[in-house]
Amino acid sequence: MVKVRRPVVKKLKWGVAGCGRFTEHTFIPTMKFLRKSTVQSFFSHNLKRAKELAELSGASGYFDNYDEFLKSDIDCVFIASVNANHYEQVIKAAEARKNILCEKPLAIDSKQAEEMVEAYKRNNVILAVNYVYRMHPHIIKLKELIKNQKIGKLVSINASFNADFPPSNNFRFNKKLSGGGALRDIGTHLIDLLRYIGGEIIEINGYMDNIIYNYDVEDFVSALVKFENGGYGSFNASFNTKKAFNRIEILGSTGAISVENFIGAKAVPSKLTIKLEGEAKKSFRKRGNKFLFMMRAIQKSFLKNQMPPATGEDGLINMKLMEELERKCQR
Repeated sequence: MVKVRRPVVKKLKWGVAGCGRFTEHTFIPTMKFLRKSTVQSFFSHNLKRAKELAELSGASGYFDNYDEFLKSDIDCVFIASVNANHYEQVIKAAEARKNILCEKPLAIDSKQAEEMVEAYKRNNVILAVNYVYRMHPHIIKLKELIKNQKIGKLVSINASFNADFPPSNNFRFNKKLSGGGALRDIGTHLIDLLRYIGGEIIEINGYMDNIIYNYDVEDFVSALVKFENGGYGSFNASFNTKKAFNRIEILGSTGAISVENFIGAKAVPSKLTIKLEGEAKKSFRKRGNKFLFMMRAIQKSFLKNQMPPATGEDGLINMKLMEELERKCQR
């Protein structure tokens, strides 16, 4: 386990690098529910935008100079900038001795990700990655059921995450800024969930394509993986579907589990269905704020110097798997 610094604060003062829609509509509202955290400063290359979000959240600091931002009165940093900026911002934050929550994917490539992991270890800080779906209560429950062998031996896991993103000037469609399309943006969540639920992945194969939209990055990815401890997984992710059944289905030798509506359905409760040998089918519904669950875990991690739900190493492993899939799809 990585050695991290001792607690020095009772309430976290956050700085936010990146002032996009997620910061405005998800991060800021969520922070209002955390009693031991407050937003102190914002950084953006657009000073007007940083000031706008500072005023919206009641923060005192706003900057268009990242070094000055890190010198402000903050304990930790949420990096919500475009993917191409993660590398420099994470390393500088680590060198400034700030604990870090970084958006996914961790970096543009695995070389960058390795250097980022080295930087946080060298400076004895915590690097967490926002793989938020790990924290959904139904995902935690199904992982517990699998661990306790309630469905027997794991056979397969199938996951899907599909949305519609028509071409625009969003950074997602600029390969230099994003690193890739559907795989890097939402497929990375599915790779992380397959690892979280099924264990480490030792082989990955699949397809990437532009089926509907002809922009600079792929709008579709599908893959098959093999788990180190046995069993297989598959996933598909896309930027090109207006209606989709986003779900996870797990098959075991003596039972099955599915979770529906836990992805991209904020107003709809998710549904966990369990079918076990010798028992009647059971279904449970739950409405929950995944990001709030994640931020509570991150807050605890930073205050108590505990490892976060998803670490920099998780980000690195997921990046290497994505690169392997991309290489095979180029053949």
